[in-house]
Amino acid sequence: MSILKLKKLFQQEKTYLLIAIFIIALWVLPYFVLGQDAHMRIHDNLDSNVAWYKVLMSSGQLFGPLNANIPQIINGQLSRNALYSEYYGIIELFRFFPPVTAYGLNIAITRFTAFLGMYLLLKDYIIKPKEQGIIRAAAALTFSLTPFWPNGMLSTLGMPLALWAFLNLRYHVKTRQSWITLTLLPFYSTFMLGFFFFLSAMGVFWLVDAIRTKKAQIRMFLSILYMTLLYMAIEYRTIASLIFTTEKTNRSEFNESKNTFYQTIGLIFKNYFIGHNQDQTLYEFIIFPTALIALIIVIIQKRWRQEKLFIGLHLANFLLSVWYSFWWYQGWGPLKQKINVLNTFNFSRYHYLRPMFIYILFAVSLQILWRINKKWRIFAILFAILQLCVLFPSNEEIYYRHSPSFKQFYAVKEFEDIKKYIGKPVQDYRVISIGLHPAIAQYNGLYTLDTYNNFYPLSYKHQFRKIIAPELDKNLTLKEYFDEWGGRCYVFVNELGENYIFSRNSSKVIRNLDLNTAALKKMGGDYILSTVRIQNASENHLELQRIFHKKEYYWRIYLYRVL
Repeated sequence: MSILKLKKLFQQEKTYLLIAIFIIALWVLPYFVLGQDAHMRIHDNLDSNVAWYKVLMSSGQLFGPLNANIPQIINGQLSRNALYSEYYGIIELFRFFPPVTAYGLNIAITRFTAFLGMYLLLKDYIIKPKEQGIIRAAAALTFSLTPFWPNGMLSTLGMPLALWAFLNLRYHVKTRQSWITLTLLPFYSTFMLGFFFFLSAMGVFWLVDAIRTKKAQIRMFLSILYMTLLYMAIEYRTIASLIFTTEKTNRSEFNESKNTFYQTIGLIFKNYFIGHNQDQTLYEFIIFPTALIALIIVIIQKRWRQEKLFIGLHLANFLLSVWYSFWWYQGWGPLKQKINVLNTFNFSRYHYLRPMFIYILFAVSLQILWRINKKWRIFAILFAILQLCVLFPSNEEIYYRHSPSFKQFYAVKEFEDIKKYIGKPVQDYRVISIGLHPAIAQYNGLYTLDTYNNFYPLSYKHQFRKIIAPELDKNLTLKEYFDEWGGRCYVFVNELGENYIFSRNSSKVIRNLDLNTAALKKMGGDYILSTVRIQNASENHLELQRIFHKKEYYWRIYLYRVL
């Protein structure tokens, strides 16, 4: 192929799209090649959701009634409604595929859809010139590769596709594809952890648009209403729990608005530059400087009116961080205590809109640079490539390479040894974990008194607290963490803090454990699984039964029996 033909090939938008698709395919390949040796996020993932899917499938309550409970967790007091709706796409993946395959398919579906949605939005409404295809493809690709919360599916990364569909309906184009999009998206995203905030923002957009144009914009209103009702039907379990359940849950004791004014100001800039762990954008290194350069150019050229979208995105990005930060300001405390929904529902999550806004801002910034001259076009392409370089290390296989792999984390063979040693049906005894996420025991079919869940009965939290009360009294941070949140109903130990990963190579020893084992025994606790040796076990009425460890195991597990 001649140099001229090669140059012409790389000027075609199809080439950019094929390169982007190839990169995304490489990104998700490790899950399918490495299988259970793949590495993935632990926080709010392996330590919770992935294990929940396994527990839900084996519980027989996937399609259970609203009043059903999950017998394996917290003595059967965990409501079926605390786990995902059976109509979520990710549930179906874990239902029909092995866990790592299901997880990999989830990542692939999300990233390819994110790319498609952002590309269509940019092409049809924002970056329209034909010769700027490389900007559309690059911005969509970088958006699709951002670190995101895997179990949210398309809750954040699906927003550009939804916005594209709503704008189509607003302008009466591609209506069939748009209605199909708005119908399918709710089955692969969440309402409470994503689209509630998007749809309420769209409601404001519709109202302002209707006032500005003096037209009712009925089609757009109906499309927002339709998608909202569809979400409510899919998430009927959560809705029923909010409306019909009178029993108090651990969420009733949430007290997270504790920041002082100065801490709140600091959090604004922390969120603005770094973001939240569930919607990271890796914005601070390349996108922020690019957007800042573009802003300076707009100021110099006095193009304020022509660049309304660009200026609006800058403001929205910052204001969302302000809203997020002030939600945790202590001044909200008294009002949250009076109005329960403010305490149990996290309205700070409008920051889930930021990834979409930031990458649209990135695309528009690149376009502003592109329009100056040919030399600046080179800079625009360079900035896009540099953002890709920033994103590459965030790939789970790279970022979590020093953490246990899926196989190491869940330690199925090791737990088979433990269950075989105990020698009783798993439903006949209860365990708790120390220095180990309870999700590991749950994944392996053990019945646990401890757990990590979004909501469970407040009465159980108070009952469980008696077990760890002596340890909480030693550590104010742990005490506040449990008492004022409690999502992690764990056996907290002062000497371990909030650390739950102790490999077989760890030399950590608990020297002064102080548990209320009488309370533990009363709740049915029979065994403790610990990844660290308890030096004063006998003082806590615990008897070491056996140490489980092999060269191929990540954990060294000490099995203690409660006397």
